[in-house]
Amino acid sequence: MIRLENLCKTYFVNGAHTTVADNINAVFPDKTSVALLGRNGAGKSSLLRMVAGTMNPSSGQVKFTGTISWSVGFAGSFHPDLSGAQNTRFVARIYGVDSDLLIDYVKDFSELKYHFNLPVRTYSSGMRARLAFGVSMGIQFDTYLVDEVTAVGDAAFREKCVSVFKERMKDSGAIVVSHSMPVIRSMCSAGAVLENGKLKYFDDLEEAITEHNRNMQV
Repeated sequence: MIRLENLCKTYFVNGAHTTVADNINAVFPDKTSVALLGRNGAGKSSLLRMVAGTMNPSSGQVKFTGTISWSVGFAGSFHPDLSGAQNTRFVARIYGVDSDLLIDYVKDFSELKYHFNLPVRTYSSGMRARLAFGVSMGIQFDTYLVDEVTAVGDAAFREKCVSVFKERMKDSGAIVVSHSMPVIRSMCSAGAVLENGKLKYFDDLEEAITEHNRNMQV
């Protein structure tokens, strides 16, 4: 379970304040895949990073039980001079999982072939996303944070991502950001809509999508 308590986040950009989280109080339940919806710039990625602990809120706090993944789709934490295999081994050691098993899983899943043993700085954004998704799905978390990673790659790879994700959701929950409604409908059962710093949670995904579409028309 993830609980947001009086969560606030304000940026100061070009001489103006922009609030992406305005005293948010919400609960993301266990073993539920929740779509995080909102227009571009609403603050969805910022919210995911606050949940992951890689960004500090301006005030308020995030409380949780169990383990939370990093924001899948954000590959900035990979060391550019290390290979995909070396980065994978490093992550395995941090999380206390078998490094050889994780390397075998990621190599097979990512389909990076010989690039897996080349420096990450030589990767395209799509290759980084494949590596990031493979590493995260190779480790069992109680909650996965997914940020647009399934938008990268061909149709076959996206189908593979969704298939592996659904398998993980048998025992875990997730917060998923995607602008693709087919992806959202295939991966999520509930939804939360972020608009003007306010977050509305819906147990019914279609109600969340309706609310999001209504906001987009304003």
